[in-house]
Amino acid sequence: MEDPPGTGSEAWPEGLHNANNNASPGGWPGARAGHPLAAFGSPGAKPSYLDRVVQEIVESERTYARDLRSIVEGYLGKIIDAEEPVLRPEQVSALFGNIEDIYELSSTLLQNLESCANDPVAVAVCFVTRSQEFAIYTQYCNNYPSSVAALTECMRSKVQAWFLRECQERLRHALPLGAYLLKPVQRILKYHLLLQEIARHFEHKAGDDYELVLEAIDTMTCVAWYINDMKRKHEHAIRQQEIQSLLLGWKGPDLTSYGELVLEGTFRTQRVRHDRALFLFDKALLITKRRGDHYVYKSHIPCSSLMLIESTRDSLCFSLAHYKHGKQQHSLQAKSVEEKRMWTHHIKRLILENHHATIPQKAKEAILEMDLFYPPRLPRCSPERLKKSWSCQPLGDAASEPLQGRRQS
Repeated sequence: MEDPPGTGSEAWPEGLHNANNNASPGGWPGARAGHPLAAFGSPGAKPSYLDRVVQEIVESERTYARDLRSIVEGYLGKIIDAEEPVLRPEQVSALFGNIEDIYELSSTLLQNLESCANDPVAVAVCFVTRSQEFAIYTQYCNNYPSSVAALTECMRSKVQAWFLRECQERLRHALPLGAYLLKPVQRILKYHLLLQEIARHFEHKAGDDYELVLEAIDTMTCVAWYINDMKRKHEHAIRQQEIQSLLLGWKGPDLTSYGELVLEGTFRTQRVRHDRALFLFDKALLITKRRGDHYVYKSHIPCSSLMLIESTRDSLCFSLAHYKHGKQQHSLQAKSVEEKRMWTHHIKRLILENHHATIPQKAKEAILEMDLFYPPRLPRCSPERLKKSWSCQPLGDAASEPLQGRRQS
């Protein structure tokens, strides 16, 4: 299999480092009017640091697209074309997920980036206008644990392991298939970091051009956040099923009726010999006792009836109670101030969200801001710019249409 021209074999510019050869293409045809830029390598033109940042984005995307091509053609294609089936259909599906869609997006994005004439603003626009297409990474990232499990199963089979190693040798890859299947997960979480380099070295940090660069950063930050959030929800859903299967003495409904699993942890409890394992769901708090690999049901409190009492004597202690049944009070001791702060923050949030009365959004925000705590799963972008991004809107909103018109004018 021949590599596409310009595969990035040249040395990286001094001062730049492409840690995992992951960068993605997306471009705007041609240089924008009024923004002439000297092409790389033209006589007497010494690339600025910003030029080299843009070059890294394009070159690393080219390498990434080449790696995806090697997976699609050098592994998946060989498996499909084999005279006798080497892997079962369900193994192939789990192993590669929607890698062909990822490859198609990266190839198109690379073509767009290469047509940007090294214009950093045009590069930024590429990511904004293609933002909704990155949603396909959600499926790939959610499937990735299944991919790892399928590959592990394949390596236990002498026939399948031999076939995959033969593909690796034919491609002259120093690393096995597993390292290449991880690249899309790494890549989607790196785009916003590459764009931040453009903003950091942008000459005029004001005006429409700079705002476009900031918008691209927020767009890809939201994509990364959304991917991480979906991955977290997927993992929590699996964990929720596991908790259900290990729960003893529970006679209530399926735990999925209480919404997503938000937090779980083990706490010391006053006047009780054994620690308590707590599971906080969107709509209820489940209190259990650990018994071997199982959890013995002790109590549960709907979030709509949950009351939080923070200790003024001990910075690690807080109490939870059912405000309709005052005797059901549980005094808990966290392992650290950070753990207590995280739990009390999310408990407050869920109490507010499940409260029977309608509480104005500003009042909710004011209460939660008193914690001076920002949950790590939330993006730390400007809320104003964040609202423009696709992950903060239902998929399908054509938010980019007026932007395109503005940029072409």
